[in-house]
Amino acid sequence: MITHRGRLGALIASVVVMAGAVASAPVGQASPNAEGLDAQFVATHNGPQQYPNVFIEWDVPITMSDGTVLKANVYHPAGADGQPVAEPTPTIVNMTPYTKLVTNVADSALAVPGLSDLLLPVLQNLDFSPFGFSSLSDMMNALPGGAARTFGVDRNLIRGGYTQVVVDVRGTGFSQGTWQVFGEREQLDGVEIVDWAAKQRWSDGKIGMSGISYSAINQLQTAQRQPEALKAIFPIVPGSDLIRDVAAPGGALGIGFIPAWLLAVDGAKLLPDLMSMLNGKFDWVWLRDRVTDPFTFFNVLIAALTTPNVEQIPPEMASILDDESALRTAWVGSPDQVRVPTFLYGGWHDIFTYSTPRIYNAVNVPAEQKKLVMDNVYHVTVSSGLGQPGAPAPADSLQRAWFDKWLKGIDNGIDRYDPVTLWQQGSGQWTADVAFPRPGMQYRRLYLDGAASGTAPGARYDGSLRTAPGAAQRVSVDPSLTTICARDAAQGTAGLVPLPDVCAKDARISEGAALTFTTAPVAEPTRISGPIAAHLNTVLDATDGYWTVTVNDVAPDGTSTVWSQGQLTASLRAIDEGKATRSPNGDYTDPYPYLTLDTRQPIVPGEPTAVDIGIRATDGVLLPGHRLRVDVFAGNFPSGILLRPLLNESGLRTQHLELDPSRPSWINVPLDTDPGW
Repeated sequence: MITHRGRLGALIASVVVMAGAVASAPVGQASPNAEGLDAQFVATHNGPQQYPNVFIEWDVPITMSDGTVLKANVYHPAGADGQPVAEPTPTIVNMTPYTKLVTNVADSALAVPGLSDLLLPVLQNLDFSPFGFSSLSDMMNALPGGAARTFGVDRNLIRGGYTQVVVDVRGTGFSQGTWQVFGEREQLDGVEIVDWAAKQRWSDGKIGMSGISYSAINQLQTAQRQPEALKAIFPIVPGSDLIRDVAAPGGALGIGFIPAWLLAVDGAKLLPDLMSMLNGKFDWVWLRDRVTDPFTFFNVLIAALTTPNVEQIPPEMASILDDESALRTAWVGSPDQVRVPTFLYGGWHDIFTYSTPRIYNAVNVPAEQKKLVMDNVYHVTVSSGLGQPGAPAPADSLQRAWFDKWLKGIDNGIDRYDPVTLWQQGSGQWTADVAFPRPGMQYRRLYLDGAASGTAPGARYDGSLRTAPGAAQRVSVDPSLTTICARDAAQGTAGLVPLPDVCAKDARISEGAALTFTTAPVAEPTRISGPIAAHLNTVLDATDGYWTVTVNDVAPDGTSTVWSQGQLTASLRAIDEGKATRSPNGDYTDPYPYLTLDTRQPIVPGEPTAVDIGIRATDGVLLPGHRLRVDVFAGNFPSGILLRPLLNESGLRTQHLELDPSRPSWINVPLDTDPGW
């Protein structure tokens, strides 16, 4: 493990990988190969640029192959006279559903002379942690970290010799059509926009793609279709397997995020083009399309919350839980088909944490052409802390360096940036390595044991994690709303609701409704890196139920910090063995349940049933005196809630774990050392 003060050289990394081993440095040791790349990238992005101005073409119509007209703002580098330069430039495409009006407002604010120089340092230094609300600080720090410019428009990038095209996704903003929410036709639009941009007189034919969240997902969806002109992408907090990320994680509805998100996009797409009204060029096709489909997917959301039984589920909702449907196929991506340089930025507590590391490992390019940064952020606090001492450069500076290398051919060293740069939970440090999971991890079973650990006096139940199963015992847990005060709630709501630190950084309140199982303390730093899986021997009193498992770091003072989480609807436990992964000991590392109605297996009340739950990949170190804990809940509101027909079957009844040595429950965890448990 290497602190992120410098960069591993490509030669050193290749030698290490070829040797098949990594000689990890002690926690906190600085890199011996410091190159100062981050400072260089910041200087390039923030320093004097090639061109002094930006010229904007407003609402440029782009006609798709099916006749639908999308609208784009095109930002050109401009000379001292304010007119666009004659030289063709590389082009960066951003496709957004949040309307380019929002993008333009953010750009206009940052373009006010001196405002960003005044505002961003102030935001970076705001600290609400003394008041117990460090989440508010993280929100404020997102702008200095580069989120504003990578969300839409980056004038420094444009003045540095790029044209930027911001397009309203079909059915959103001022674009015609019906919003497809990542559907097949929308994905084809991405390819056609790239092809269109490459053929314009102001383009040199080399196209990159940028953007956050939705605009990161459609980068991957476009890249996996391999348009010839696309040369590089920079997806920030992207998802790929959208079913497991947000649509139905564990088969449950992400009630904390999806309704607010749908309302935001559906509301924004109804805003009319006022300028076109004033100049007599109003788009009546746009109006017809909005009248036809004013609230996309709200019918599916309402059905998920109100349909009383499985037999009455409407086709729109059933398609999400049907492995053969076109929508389901569109929402489960193929990042292994991406063949262009890809720089990924994600967060350990993002709504897309499941996908981001998997995308990095799947992207099919040489090692120097793909990078992964995993930060300590939620979805809306993206880039918070970047650019501060010891951290990677701000996202906009990294993005500029990435495009300079792969679109302009500038040898700036970004290809020698560490393969993976990780905020290490537990140590609170930025670290780097040659792969994720880190090399040298070995999976070990830790059994859930009924013997008290003496470390969780406020929990529903205080048990132990041990290397061998204990005596037979049944322990029970009830659904509860205490998970509102939990890191899961912050993650599941994308960080939109700034929870106090007593909830987001300490699980002890929520553990009042949890079965806790805790190890003995470690005597030396113990690293965990990779996905984790839980195997639970369960008993339900109904035909369905809902399990949530968190993995926590317990400090000597009792503070219980959630590192990662997984959840599963009990009846949707059937596993796709073709996509599941296992460790050498044969236990699952990622069970990969089908999450489809046709593979549903209702529970037989009172009978023991094995349930395998995937826990999102994480990276952290247990410091001496710290313990590993597993929390088991019978619910996870508001991060997730059972679909209404399955909720009706569960009856919100008490759920049980059978701690039976003949059929034990365990977690399969990747460790770099034997902690002596």
